Amino acid sequence: MRVAGAAVALTLALSSVAHAQEPSATCTATRTGTRVLVRPQAHAFIDAELDRLLRLGLAGKLELTVTLLRRRPAWFDARLVQQQLTEVLSYDEATRRYVLSGRPLSDGPTSLPLGRTALQLEQLPEVDALLEVELDVRLQVVTAASLGRMAAWLTQSETRSAVSENLLRTVAEDLQRRARARCRVQAR
Repeated sequence: MRVAGAAVALTLALSSVAHAQEPSATCTATRTGTRVLVRPQAHAFIDAELDRLLRLGLAGKLELTVTLLRRRPAWFDARLVQQQLTEVLSYDEATRRYVLSGRPLSDGPTSLPLGRTALQLEQLPEVDALLEVELDVRLQVVTAASLGRMAAWLTQSETRSAVSENLLRTVAEDLQRRARARCRVQAR
């Protein structure tokens, strides 16, 4: 029960974070033959509290799902190719810069240039096919496991109930930042 109480206290402390600006994502996509090159970016993913956690030494896991769709009017879009990427966002105390998967961010964390992605089509699309790329970007700095370790440290107890596990998972999911975007594929 002490772990659940610590988890609730931790939840209240972390949930007081106000998101000043909502996260967003943008992309550009160009097609040459059967290859589609996507350049995604994430914007406003780091608020003051996440900035503080990163500067304390925690790393953020940025998960990116890139899906190539063929638009079909009056019907569901056809999913042609999907790729998932994971990048790590951290703060390097020695250089006092943010680093995204080993690449220093000269402009800070306000705009995150995510890794370029090449998607390969199985065959050339029809001439009149309308292709779009859908992005789903998710940043998670605090995980349920890290919250559990913190709660165990606060209470000096290693036991956790199913209720506290669900509470920790819910808090971690609430602290994640997420954005979705679509961009039209331009043929070269």
